[in-house]
Amino acid sequence: VFVAGKFWTMFSLLFGMGFVLMSGRIDAAGLSVERVFLRRMAALLLFGVLHIVLLWPGDILHTYAIAGAILMAMRAVAPKWQLVTGLLLYAGIAAFYLLFAAVMFVLPESALAEMSAPFATSAERAARVYPDGGFGAVLVQRVSDYAQIGLMGQTMMVPMVLGVFLVGSWLMSGGWLQAPAAQRRFWWRLLAITLPTGLLFTALAVAVGTSFTLGAMDPRGILAQGLMLCGALPMSLAYVALIVLAWTSNAGARALGVFAPAGRMALTHYLGQSLICSLLFYGYGFGLFGEPGRAAQTGIVLGVFALQIVISHAWLSHHRYGPMEWTWRWLTYGRRPGWRRVPALP
Repeated sequence: VFVAGKFWTMFSLLFGMGFVLMSGRIDAAGLSVERVFLRRMAALLLFGVLHIVLLWPGDILHTYAIAGAILMAMRAVAPKWQLVTGLLLYAGIAAFYLLFAAVMFVLPESALAEMSAPFATSAERAARVYPDGGFGAVLVQRVSDYAQIGLMGQTMMVPMVLGVFLVGSWLMSGGWLQAPAAQRRFWWRLLAITLPTGLLFTALAVAVGTSFTLGAMDPRGILAQGLMLCGALPMSLAYVALIVLAWTSNAGARALGVFAPAGRMALTHYLGQSLICSLLFYGYGFGLFGEPGRAAQTGIVLGVFALQIVISHAWLSHHRYGPMEWTWRWLTYGRRPGWRRVPALP
């Protein structure tokens, strides 16, 4: 309820913020923003495709690469219009889900079952292949799942992600993150608007239901998903506001500082989580696909992330970048960056 749909949006806000920062640094270095950033997106697209094929079909990196290239083309748009465009894009997709749900409600159950049948068949095949198949069989199933579900979903995901990128770009361009301690009033105001809105739509989604019997085309499920999307962006903005407000206090900054190294290795950890889970759940690993319950899944999430926080502190005490961040930077600028930290002279 409080995580699903909220964290990819929060990370997308960060991507939009990072775009503004990176563009300024590239400009200051006298380089072409378009050339450097498009190389960065091409590398991200490559990472995403390899992620889909080798680890997990639910990749978002290739979506970010496509939306990022469009964001580059909108760089000259005034921040105010970036905000308006971003909100309209995101709200438009959420409204489409609600409209689609309304259409589904008038169809007979037999039509819904027929429309859901291909997805059910694919899910049954995945339930056989993922826990027991070898690497080749699982790879074929991953690509098949992406072709059936993930590729079609890009028509919705790319505009939604672009919309959130634009909102993040507006936040950074407006100067509210450069000196957050001086902008606490703005962040309190943002929190007062977004938190009640996000909670309202999220509560409505949960009230519709969290388990649906008619498969992928269950109208109640589509309605719940649309309402959850309506709540996801405001909830993410509320989370960002809470984090910024916490960061501007000494105690909050100390607590959040524990997590900061993991944030600096976000790409490494994103792909690392897929690697760990592929070995846990697929047949060529421990074959646990479909076995752990919700509590056990949550325990795995917390355990893996705790491990990654420890690894981040240890790694960044000796290295300037995470392994994938270092590789991405190399591909972006065409020259190998420094790898290890140089110890300070006594």
